[in-house]
Amino acid sequence: MMGVFQRGENFILKLLNTPKTDGIWSIPLGLKPMVLVNSTPCSVTCGLGVKQEQLCEVSPAGEHRNCSLVRSRCLSDWICGLRHLSVPEGKPVQLTCLSADAASLEGPNFGYTWRFAQGLITTNDLLFHPFRNPSRSLSFSPALESHSGTYRCDVQVLSSFQLVKRIYFGLRVIPSDLVDLDFQKSLTWEQQLLANGEEVPENATGPPEQRESFWEKQWLYEVALGIGSGVIVGMVFSLGLCCLGRICRRRAAREMNGD
Repeated sequence: MMGVFQRGENFILKLLNTPKTDGIWSIPLGLKPMVLVNSTPCSVTCGLGVKQEQLCEVSPAGEHRNCSLVRSRCLSDWICGLRHLSVPEGKPVQLTCLSADAASLEGPNFGYTWRFAQGLITTNDLLFHPFRNPSRSLSFSPALESHSGTYRCDVQVLSSFQLVKRIYFGLRVIPSDLVDLDFQKSLTWEQQLLANGEEVPENATGPPEQRESFWEKQWLYEVALGIGSGVIVGMVFSLGLCCLGRICRRRAAREMNGD
């Protein structure tokens, strides 16, 4: 709604600067009333985003004409929560609290305030300390382990100090000699297809190599299970025969002693 309000303010200011006729303001020829006919959803679910609106002139008969598309800022819930990021030590990383698209549109200017809780992943505002960075983005090149922690960015309208966005970045910088972040190896076949923008076949359970490997493992498992079961049954049978033989010998010995 910020773009609509801005255009409304401009309309009123131009109207106030127009001379009156018999105590009534006359609308200049170049300034015609516009109405909002259609609008796209906001590009973000929190904070400042961008939307596209269709504005049309309204004729005395109520018809829409001379329509135009304009892009304007839109404001959703100002609290954006916590975003988790992990990066290997030595790699560059950038944190951006407001997109360039939203920041570049005509309208009020914004100020950015950063705060930092070193070594902690938290949203407790009491644990944050000021971090000097007047820009909408924060970059580390390269990222160091000491950069780990939570960064909070507040976006405010400079003219009114209205808070329009707050976002937390939980950054973990992992030492390169401790963990090898090879995400492709940890993905399943279906996840790898989706990551590459490919569709997963409905009846497929994996590539031929994986399916063959699966059946080989299944066959080995069944063979091992059969051998193990046979050994256990044989041991139980042998133990039973042994016990039965002892019982028979004891009974025969008692009968001989009785005679």
